[in-house]
Amino acid sequence: MDLLKVLKAISDETRYKLLILLLKHDLCVGALAIRLKISEAAVSQHLKVLRNADIVKGDKRGYYTHYYVERKLLEEAAQQIAELAHIVKADEKCHQNLSKNYSCSRRGGNKDVSRTLRTS
Repeated sequence: MDLLKVLKAISDETRYKLLILLLKHDLCVGALAIRLKISEAAVSQHLKVLRNADIVKGDKRGYYTHYYVERKLLEEAAQQIAELAHIVKADEKCHQNLSKNYSCSRRGGNKDVSRTLRTS
């Protein structure tokens, strides 16, 4: 699962609304278009982005394809985001591998942190 691909796909407001609808019901393009008050072509384009990110899948049911959300993928993305919140900051002291000319502190030593980030 590519977290950035998933986040980019659901970052659009319309795709986010599509996702919420599809979490509640399996729906076809026409039903989604009516509920969102947008064209079927627009729904199809948004679904294509969600399908390419593996968030949404479709099942052919007679003439129509009904779409649904791959909940497992969303759960994995949520887990990765939760793990981000638990990343621990490094010590305030400089790491041994940084140049002695630069400081790890925000505004200490010879150079500020933005310079440190650009040179490492």
